[in-house]
Amino acid sequence: MGQKTVAFVLCISRLSLPISRFSQAQTQSQAQLTHLGSHLTVDSIGAQRKMKMGFLVIVLQIVMAISFVQAQDAFVGVNIGTSLSDMPDPTQVVALLKSQHIKHVRLYNADRGMLLALANTGIQVVVSVPNDQILSVGQSNATAANWVSQNVVAHYPATNITAICVGSEVLTSLPNAAPILVNALRFIQSALMASNLDAHIKVSTPLSSTMILDSFPPSQAFFNHSWNPVLVPMLKFLQSTGSSLMINVYPYYDYMQSNGVIPLDYALFQPLPANKEAVDSNTLLHYTNVFDATVDAAYFAMADLNFTNTPVMVTESGWPSKGDPNEPDATLENANTYNSNLIKHVLNKTGTPKHPGIAVSTFVYELYNEDLKPGPLSEKNWGLFDENGKPIYVLHLLGSGSVLANDTTNLTYCAVRDGADEKLVQAALDWACGAGMVDCSPLLQGQPCYEPDNVIAHATYAFDTYYQKMGRTPEACNFNGVAEITTTNLTHGTCVFPTSGVLNSTFLANASAPSISTPSKTDASDANGDFSMWATAAVLLSSLFL
Repeated sequence: MGQKTVAFVLCISRLSLPISRFSQAQTQSQAQLTHLGSHLTVDSIGAQRKMKMGFLVIVLQIVMAISFVQAQDAFVGVNIGTSLSDMPDPTQVVALLKSQHIKHVRLYNADRGMLLALANTGIQVVVSVPNDQILSVGQSNATAANWVSQNVVAHYPATNITAICVGSEVLTSLPNAAPILVNALRFIQSALMASNLDAHIKVSTPLSSTMILDSFPPSQAFFNHSWNPVLVPMLKFLQSTGSSLMINVYPYYDYMQSNGVIPLDYALFQPLPANKEAVDSNTLLHYTNVFDATVDAAYFAMADLNFTNTPVMVTESGWPSKGDPNEPDATLENANTYNSNLIKHVLNKTGTPKHPGIAVSTFVYELYNEDLKPGPLSEKNWGLFDENGKPIYVLHLLGSGSVLANDTTNLTYCAVRDGADEKLVQAALDWACGAGMVDCSPLLQGQPCYEPDNVIAHATYAFDTYYQKMGRTPEACNFNGVAEITTTNLTHGTCVFPTSGVLNSTFLANASAPSISTPSKTDASDANGDFSMWATAAVLLSSLFL
């Protein structure tokens, strides 16, 4: 990543049908349908039958392609660096990951202790061949095979290893290894094939976004051509194996180095007025943030080398929470804003202007502050947590589901999901205050939580109260899909929400015994199942009177 060799990896799911290939399939299918339609009046019955069969095949292909793309849900993961003077034990790391609902991690190595601790957790793991091992792996097929045997085969499938990163920013941080980088990729792939793991584990290498020149407008972007002897065979490898191009995206550095050209809000994903959006004069696409512009620049840079079927994965991104005096924008507020907006941007499937609705999975840099990192103060302060697992800041994640929503002080809440259907919300509110046994008396007129008097505010109180009663399990904040977990404190005015498991005596008296003593996943799941059926009936009944 140029100045920074941090590791925020997005290791996207294995894609056998890249985005652009799906677009191609659509275009080709439309052309075929048009061609077939023009012959309807002149073809024989037999030909018409063949045409109909062809039509069905085409439609089936399109449906399968759509289903496949939709199935590849974008995710947010974290990188785990280890340059801490007091690095937590692997079991402590995994406990933190579980508490935060983090299901995707990237390691900078293949540490045996971490891989053992991650076993049987279901957490998807990306392991890495460290840069100092690239030369040996890239010069010997046997060395690569031994590396895969010791660090992958020995742990898979108990540890859910999904990808291998061969080095990190090798071309810019270790240029003497560039000539053998593609060999290293091929040797690791061959070792996976020998163990019949190549269908389950992908191989790639993260690049710094500084490899992309003339990155705005994105449509004019191209890779540094001096690296073409490496990049072209590397992209051929990625395309042939169905792997993704991994890039490290750091809007913080783009902003810092722009001498005021890039607005801070544009770097932080903050809303911009239409006249402040950046417009690509060639495509007329509007860009509202640096992240999307960089990702699209990577797509266009690959197209410049005639590669259009390879998806992009962001392997590092984040924002420092503290810096030296000459780093005034490395602040808690900015770090929180960037990472919160980044996570929501990915999980809301916003996509990029070039590929709207198709989000790029991203690993945030990073889990812990690394106090042993050399360089300026900002280098030590990219983490979400300190070495004790205490949050550096509490992310603002209303609208992003449960990932990274549970800070270690348990200040999590359950709120109505943005855009939820109000009829379903009303049905869920009725259930919570009835069968859900929530004490909704604070919502009555004249009581502390009556205002604002609307279904969203009232339902949020009822949902959160139920969620707290059920032990803050993810299943307890579902309500047929109209609710979600957030770290944003919902208390307002005189209306105080129950938090950290501290509930008033009236509520406890009305709660069912199983959920008081041992709130379980099963209890919450059963309750949501009952609610789902009840809510459906309630909505149907209410529709008769509306």
